[in-house]
Amino acid sequence: MSDLAKEKAARLLKKRGSLSSLGSHEIKAKDTTGKTKDSISTVSYIDDPGHHDDNPRPAVQMENTYQLSPTRRFPVMTVNDILKDVLASYLQEEKYEAELCRQMTKTISEVVKARVKDLMIPRYKIIVLISIGQLSDQNMRMGSRCLWDVANDTFSSHTFKNSSLFAIANVFGVYSE
Repeated sequence: MSDLAKEKAARLLKKRGSLSSLGSHEIKAKDTTGKTKDSISTVSYIDDPGHHDDNPRPAVQMENTYQLSPTRRFPVMTVNDILKDVLASYLQEEKYEAELCRQMTKTISEVVKARVKDLMIPRYKIIVLISIGQLSDQNMRMGSRCLWDVANDTFSSHTFKNSSLFAIANVFGVYSE
């Protein structure tokens, strides 16, 4: 990004009241001596009084659908295939390292969530839980609780192991009325 484009974007964001969408390392502010210095302010003032548009957007009025059951069921087997594919591709050759696994759980959960959302299952909330641990001589029990509609809510689960780690992936599909 050129300096001119950075300054233009910074002025536009400052006019809107937020500098948070550009990183502080990208914004250069002019000093009184003519030198440039890094800006460290990333505070948004959009919610403060006086920083709103003159014409507020009207609230969108949604009508009730009165739909109490899904038109399409949650595809458990397809989601299971997604879990198998993602866990195998990301963790097949990995060795257990605590910091690496922390980042991998975030990455894997985002990838799984994106791939499940690409299935475009209407009115289901998608919850993804990924756990990665070191494979040694131990036992482990995991549980989860929530309000559950047996007729419409479901889940998919997959366990992965290699020589040094194990991973458990759960995807919950909760129908939203």
